[in-house]
Amino acid sequence: MSLYEQIGERIGEATGKPFRPRHTFTRGGGCISQGVVLEDGARFYFVKLNAAERLPMFEAEVEGLRELASAKALRTPQPIVHGLVEGQAFIALEFLGMDGTDEPTLLGEGLAALHSHRAERFGLARDNFIGTTPQRNTPSPDWVDFWITCRLQPQLDAASRNGAARDLLEQGEALMSVLPAFFTDYRPLPSLLHGDLWGGNYGYVRTALGASEPVIFDPAVYYGDREADIAMTELFGGFPPRFRQAYEAIWPLDSGYAVRRQLYNLYHVLNHYNLFGGGYAEQAGRIMRRLLGEVRG
Repeated sequence: MSLYEQIGERIGEATGKPFRPRHTFTRGGGCISQGVVLEDGARFYFVKLNAAERLPMFEAEVEGLRELASAKALRTPQPIVHGLVEGQAFIALEFLGMDGTDEPTLLGEGLAALHSHRAERFGLARDNFIGTTPQRNTPSPDWVDFWITCRLQPQLDAASRNGAARDLLEQGEALMSVLPAFFTDYRPLPSLLHGDLWGGNYGYVRTALGASEPVIFDPAVYYGDREADIAMTELFGGFPPRFRQAYEAIWPLDSGYAVRRQLYNLYHVLNHYNLFGGGYAEQAGRIMRRLLGEVRG
């Protein structure tokens, strides 16, 4: 029995309906996993494959998608089954064709609704991943403490192991020591976040009635300051102005966001340095210098 036939068997067991894939075609799975679509002429499933040691990443993805779905704010692909087959980790998801037209207003309104879904503390009951990097989510009532211990410090520790320049590490330590200064008049709430909201992690599907509906996927979920999600939408682009206008029509951003967005995107830039190296260290250094300049005047 082939790899795909074995996965089809697992899908059949999970759905209660036998599924024997007759055709497969490659689909982008991002820069981390291989993506394929399995179909039997009637049903379609999107399957991601990776090395066996990446199974915890798929387990975290399942829980993250379920957490997002619980908010009933934005559509997410439904997880079907995940596990190991022939020494490979896999996750099978509802296949969404992403054939809808762009509706950034609906995406902005949906994200505002998602962020309105709250918890008592920042973080999450389990750790997960940002890309392939482990992401610590130890719950905390203090946002500044959470951002230091679960976001900046782990990335700076990894940067040190990856040979980052001493200057960069010292700037990081200095920034963490003054972090409360960015929150003197602003108290974030623990909002449900996608956590990795760049332009490649959303799309639109066409509904049965022909309308277009936004979808978000590949999350790195936790409860945190909603500004962190909004900041990432600006980091790599891909979100039209109407998206932000629709979001702020429902829930305007605080005036201090223009500065704090650099702090939140620093986490992702450091993570990109730790994953890919290159010029991300220089970009992180520039962000740190700007933030320290805000505090020191």
